[in-house]
Amino acid sequence: MPQIEKAKNFKGIVLDVRNNPGGYMHDAVYIASEFVKSGPIVKQRDGNNHTESMDVNRTGVLLDVPLVVLINKGSASASEIVSGALQDYNRAKLIGENSFGKGTVQQAIDVDGGASVHISIAKWLTPKERWVHGKGLTPDVAIAYDASASAKMLDHMDNQVLRAVQELTK
Repeated sequence: MPQIEKAKNFKGIVLDVRNNPGGYMHDAVYIASEFVKSGPIVKQRDGNNHTESMDVNRTGVLLDVPLVVLINKGSASASEIVSGALQDYNRAKLIGENSFGKGTVQQAIDVDGGASVHISIAKWLTPKERWVHGKGLTPDVAIAYDASASAKMLDHMDNQVLRAVQELTK
């Protein structure tokens, strides 16, 4: 049992991927593996309809810890891979606003002058084969960010974080 679970008032984890534009697919699989026991985290499908599954790649220590994930329109790519897998496995509720919707895999090719060209080579799908491209992930609990209400809160909270905490403490 992780040390954090032994804390007197511990109720769970709020994973905040708002305004996270993503990163690498392998890193997303590694992070999601912290919370998911087994199975695919993401599937990559190329133009020939060949699908490759990237599965849980390690034994996480937070497999049974209550979890909610905060998303918004700035959550894209790798952060959507993590969020989508956690939602598909009913491992976490997504809270906030629809994510960005970047569901393509790109390959960078260096060209002269220090520039590069990024070419989409495949699309990625959630474990349940949802393609989020152009539409994003839909949160389980939709709540828009309220700047005026959040400005009045203490401890770096905002109305979406507060709603996530409420979800964990029900």
